[in-house]
Amino acid sequence: MSQGPLMPKATAVWLVENTSLAFEQIADFCKLHPLEVKGIADGEVAAGIKGLDPVSTGQLTRDEIEKAQKAPHYKLKPAVSKVKLPEVKRTTKGPRYTPLSRRQDRPNAILWLLRNHPELKDSQIIRLVGTTKSTIQQIRERTHWNSGSLQPMDPVTLGLTTQINLDFEVQRAAADRPAAVAAEAGASLLPTEVSTARDADEREHEDDHGGREERLDADSVFAKLKGRHHDEDDEE
Repeated sequence: MSQGPLMPKATAVWLVENTSLAFEQIADFCKLHPLEVKGIADGEVAAGIKGLDPVSTGQLTRDEIEKAQKAPHYKLKPAVSKVKLPEVKRTTKGPRYTPLSRRQDRPNAILWLLRNHPELKDSQIIRLVGTTKSTIQQIRERTHWNSGSLQPMDPVTLGLTTQINLDFEVQRAAADRPAAVAAEAGASLLPTEVSTARDADEREHEDDHGGREERLDADSVFAKLKGRHHDEDDEE
């Protein structure tokens, strides 16, 4: 029993009044200082507090009290509860709870997130500041009832979320964004290595084609010259 019994001072009052336990034994069981228990016995501490019977509340057994009364150095052991309460499971569904004193700051925080981190999804903003999707839509479209008075304010400064949670959501949105941007961008410029290689191939192709044309033109010119020379000889 690390935290002591229920209502430790009231329990100590009852033990002082109804048992002959040593102050140290009562102090150890109730997680109090021995001088504080002595003050209770002297009427200087816990005046007006009604004693709480730890036996009737199931925190201590009568046998344990009798055993401790016989041995002044014996430490009282709390009774083990026979009733097992089911564990309360935390649910993560729905928007995060926001204290009433800070709810009026949520629209300002939403506006700040929409302006500074447009990559965030509505579900991420809901997790950060505990709002609803309709409120986010109204602030985005400027149809919120208080749109004229809204001022963008950092949700971390307002105490609506922590810097760790904000950084986590921003990094998460950034990791999902490159694939979407690549799909929206469509055709893009070719890398420098590919474009320069294509230009070199085209130049080589043009050089080969041009050299072949030059050779063809030279052969035809010489053929024409030879034919012309033969014609002149025949005329002579």
